[in-house]
Amino acid sequence: MKITYLLTRQAFLMLISVCTLMACNDDSSPEVAPEKDASGFVVLTDVVPDVILEIRYYSTYNFIGRRIPGYEEPIAILTRQAADSLKKVNDDLKHQGYLLKVFDAYRPQKAVDYFMEWAKDVNDTLMKPYFYPELDKAVLVPQEYVAEKSGHTRGSTIDLTLFDMKKEKEVDMGCTYDYFGLASHPDVQPGQPVGAYQPINQQQYDNRMILQKAMMAHGFKPYDCEWWHFTLANEPYPNTYFVFPIARTSLEVACK
Repeated sequence: MKITYLLTRQAFLMLISVCTLMACNDDSSPEVAPEKDASGFVVLTDVVPDVILEIRYYSTYNFIGRRIPGYEEPIAILTRQAADSLKKVNDDLKHQGYLLKVFDAYRPQKAVDYFMEWAKDVNDTLMKPYFYPELDKAVLVPQEYVAEKSGHTRGSTIDLTLFDMKKEKEVDMGCTYDYFGLASHPDVQPGQPVGAYQPINQQQYDNRMILQKAMMAHGFKPYDCEWWHFTLANEPYPNTYFVFPIARTSLEVACK
């Protein structure tokens, strides 16, 4: 009976993995065209002054382990529509004792291209223990953890979490931002097997749902494979990807 149980559990996890590969594709838009014009974008803190920023790709604490090209300043840039909607989310959450903490927003195509180049070097695994301990790096592209296109380049997608104002720290979501694995799925149930990663508990699941409910209430769509990832449902540029760098000067040039 014990052997039967182990085989059944392994089959169950394999089934989840197959479904993951079919569902976890953020690039659901049609073929898009590149654009340099940043006139429809704003610096997020100009619209939401009390949002907390930890722009991971400007730092070395990310799944690659170094600053990513295109991130010239540690700021978050979004389309005006997405920023206005996020302000409503932040205002609602403040009444519940939280602020939003942002890891990434608009991402230039240069950064996405850099991710793909990094993925080709299977020997560069500096940050594997922190972000993909369960996976061989060679599977990151085939399993679409790293892809040639990203919704972030359209300017209305954001990666974020909750910050507890009373405890003065991030809320526990069960796994780190940018973790590559089943534990990142927002709807994974408390105690559900998630491979080698420790299953999330009820409080961690509830925290994910607080964030998801607030984001959806103001027009953002959740992403099935990442608890931190949301896209404005009525995004203004669904068929465009942008290439300008993340810097205030990008917006200043657009205004001239």
